[in-house]
Amino acid sequence: MAVEKMLKFVTVGRDMPQKRQADDRRHDFLEIYGDFAQPKAAEQASRCSQCGVPYCQSHCPVHHNIPDWLRMTAEGRLLEAYEIAQAANNFPEFTGRICPQDRLCEGNCVIEQSGHGTVTIGSVERYIADNAWNEGWVKPIRPAHERAESVGIIGAGPAGLACADTLRRVGVQVTVYDRYDRAGGLLTYGIPGFKLEKDVVMRRIDHLRDGGVEFVLNCNVGEDLSFDAIRGRHDAVLIATGVYRSREIEADGAEARGVVRAIDYLTASNKKQFGDEVREFDSGELDASGKRVVVIGGGDTAMDCVRTAIRQGASSVKCLYRRDRANMPGSQREVANAEEEGVEFMWLSAPEGFEGNAVSGVRVQRMRLGAPDATGRRSPEPMGDVVLEGADLVVKALGFEPEPLPSLWGTPGLEVTRWGTVRAEFGSGRTSLDGVFAAGDIVRGASLVVWAIRDGREAAAAILGYLGQSATATPVAAE
Repeated sequence: MAVEKMLKFVTVGRDMPQKRQADDRRHDFLEIYGDFAQPKAAEQASRCSQCGVPYCQSHCPVHHNIPDWLRMTAEGRLLEAYEIAQAANNFPEFTGRICPQDRLCEGNCVIEQSGHGTVTIGSVERYIADNAWNEGWVKPIRPAHERAESVGIIGAGPAGLACADTLRRVGVQVTVYDRYDRAGGLLTYGIPGFKLEKDVVMRRIDHLRDGGVEFVLNCNVGEDLSFDAIRGRHDAVLIATGVYRSREIEADGAEARGVVRAIDYLTASNKKQFGDEVREFDSGELDASGKRVVVIGGGDTAMDCVRTAIRQGASSVKCLYRRDRANMPGSQREVANAEEEGVEFMWLSAPEGFEGNAVSGVRVQRMRLGAPDATGRRSPEPMGDVVLEGADLVVKALGFEPEPLPSLWGTPGLEVTRWGTVRAEFGSGRTSLDGVFAAGDIVRGASLVVWAIRDGREAAAAILGYLGQSATATPVAAE
């Protein structure tokens, strides 16, 4: 029975190797191990050494009490494990799936450091959270007391959702405004479904909506509704828009058809997963099927793109990165997964230009690492060689920058940094405008979901202080 479940894989898009299918669901104890999921999770959790200095916890942005919920899991006390896990993290079902544990908790596990292989903390976290949903332990949000104060949150990504969840539990009235037709931000449209299933995201959105959070979707602030109007409706406002403006390539032919932005490519793929009609995908423009795909970039977004292209049935997938593997900003686990799936990495390579009005190739400049820059990181320098790589679809995954909110929203008093991010007080998110706070990527730049969750929680605490009461002073209905 257990062996049959371990070997049962589901094909996504085209036929894919079983080894990769296992990787797609490597954290899913409930699916892979079935009735044996609990002992398997307990087995991994029991490997925790309960060390005196829990580096796993100190390297977790939300400072999860990891040793304690691992111990509860090892002892079969799963409800208590879940209660401990969700006390520091509003959405453990997300972070258990998409956190880069290899460079956070798991990478700093003392067992890993001693050479015996890390405790699979992310796998256990996901199991705890999924089991809690299945057992009905995730109760509706029902505040002990409703409050009259109202907070408007602009952006339905992880920072905005974490803030909304925290505020609703103490009875604050919360309205979330978002430009997209579904809430979730990058959780919904940026991260591929093979890493974060969309029904998992929608389940949490429904939970928040059932708990009294109001969502105003398809609302582009500055066009459909002014920022001043939102401020006028609420006692406090949180800006949690994220960063969505793509960095561009300055190279000959970069405007050719078939050279597309990563956010457009991933959004189209995720919309199709919802069953939506997506003109750019249905026309083939944003569909990698049968195409030679080149992805430019070395971060986690680039890894999402190459792995999505594989699943769409691309004839070949190559990733260009201007530095070497050791200097790649993305998760090494993700790189290994991509290589296993058939992605070819071209290290020390950068686009020099593009061929064709409809792209047919990328002129690739070979690079080398030169002297360190002001940050101490060695700068890539071009060498003489340029080679032509055939391509039918080129995806630009060079990172994201903030949109110019003060000009878009007509709020010159909203101070921003020289990078365009909103200037906010560390630990509280207070901005230059009275009663306006900011959290997540719009403050720290493109970062991790778990950091956004932490920022959203801290902003909620600061907003409660601004409203005149601390987060701990109001009774909260237990989940």
